[in-house]
Amino acid sequence: AAGPAAVPGLLALLDPGQEPGRVVLIARMGSARVAEALPPLLRAVRDAGRRPVWCCDPMHGNTVTASNGYKTRDFARILDEVCGFFAAHEQEGTYPGGLHFEMTGQDVTECRGGAQELTDESLASRYRSACDPRLNGSQSLELAFLIADVLKAARRRRAP
Repeated sequence: AAGPAAVPGLLALLDPGQEPGRVVLIARMGSARVAEALPPLLRAVRDAGRRPVWCCDPMHGNTVTASNGYKTRDFARILDEVCGFFAAHEQEGTYPGGLHFEMTGQDVTECRGGAQELTDESLASRYRSACDPRLNGSQSLELAFLIADVLKAARRRRAP
């Protein structure tokens, strides 16, 4: 984890010619930290004249162990981190460049919550991941529509 003082220097080393799209910075902070930790990073990079592609990975910072021992993620925390990512960019006048999700179209039960209201008890019924829990098809579509609502609301705020 690199802080606001270090990131501009790292960008200068990795991309001295400031080639557009050369560097992607992936924020994976967790829903509890994104609102506090991301804005200073965005500000430091912006003030240094750098324009990397900013990507949000709300999956890895929100991984927990369920009461029954399953590795899982909470739908609400994933959505909260995405919303915090967009809000921080809007606040700092920078541009969000991408989102990373682990998902499948299969009807798995690996992440809690969402409209299906999956619980710890639900996880065992169709937990198929050998590594990282994925959003199932229903949760993925739900998340896409909720993100679209966040983006539409931001666009309305920017409109004259």
